[in-house]
Amino acid sequence: MSTDIESLQVRDVMSTDFDLVEGKQTVSDALLSMKYHETGMLIVKKRSEDDEYGLVLMSDIAADILASDRSPERVNVYEIMIKPALSVRANMNVRYCARLFKRFGISKAPVFDGDEVIGVVSSTDMVMKCLDACQSEE
Repeated sequence: MSTDIESLQVRDVMSTDFDLVEGKQTVSDALLSMKYHETGMLIVKKRSEDDEYGLVLMSDIAADILASDRSPERVNVYEIMIKPALSVRANMNVRYCARLFKRFGISKAPVFDGDEVIGVVSSTDMVMKCLDACQSEE
């Protein structure tokens, strides 16, 4: 990883651990199939080439399922997902990614290289990796 913050890209700070789920899965099944709990999100697959990816955050599940007293076994992922998902490019500078997050009030997003999801990035990822880069420069 480059230690020059000016050239630090999203790909340098992102996590490659993420879960892709089908929109027709129940929330319960999607949660059971999660491998990467620490990401706090599920990326919902496109139904076709012309479709867009969706996103479900754990906070969405808390608000739309737990707080609303709905059964996760009876709710499909597509019913609570955010679509289209706000995403970032892998080669985006982390400063611009942080500005985008601030502008839209988000804290994590899928990372794309072309049309392919290659990871997820969070505010925490950016801050911690940028701090590491700053300390390496000293």
